[in-house]
Amino acid sequence: MASPVVTRRSPRIGAFFDMDKTLIAENSGSLYMRYRYARGEISGMELLKGLGAYIQYKVGMLDIRNWTKNMMLQFKDSNALELEQQARDWFDELVAPTIYPEAEELVRKHQAQDHIVVVVSGATKFVVQPLAERLKIEHMLYTRLEVEGGVFTGRVIEPICFEEGKIYWLQQFIDEHDIDLAKSWFYTDSITDMPLMDIVGHPVAVNPDPLLYRTAVKRRWPVRFFEPPA
Repeated sequence: MASPVVTRRSPRIGAFFDMDKTLIAENSGSLYMRYRYARGEISGMELLKGLGAYIQYKVGMLDIRNWTKNMMLQFKDSNALELEQQARDWFDELVAPTIYPEAEELVRKHQAQDHIVVVVSGATKFVVQPLAERLKIEHMLYTRLEVEGGVFTGRVIEPICFEEGKIYWLQQFIDEHDIDLAKSWFYTDSITDMPLMDIVGHPVAVNPDPLLYRTAVKRRWPVRFFEPPA
């Protein structure tokens, strides 16, 4: 009796997108700080510290892991559903208008080719999910927060989704979805995403910072500059 034929599905192709300055024209963290300041939830000094931290991040002087852990402590004992609703209100008001039309077009092109499109961001689910839903992107990789009984504990689940941490969460995802990284794409603006750029077959620098721009030119990677939303 002949053995049954087992048909293996070919590996899928992924299209991975960073969020800030790649899918949207602003830094989501800075927008959220401004939103909370306008609502009277943080002081002017706290706003300035937050904006200062963003500048440190851009010049490579911020310990993003410790900063993220410390920032999340302010939400300890907060109701997760309330935080989610606040994030959606903030998204509608400040983030949605900053979505790059060219980025949305790229997402649609990859979806039309049956690629698995994924948002990969160091931000939390509260920030990433509204954007993913707006762009009809099913999959997200993000910094995870610990929630117990519907309440945020103030702790971050390690590793945060940044630099090598992105590789950690990505590896689990590609194993689960059988993705061929050699044929996959990654779009980002930041030199901090070099670990991910190095492992995909099609790295693309989008609105790159100076270090990433020089690296992309040296390695002959595609470089794209998106027009800000009208």
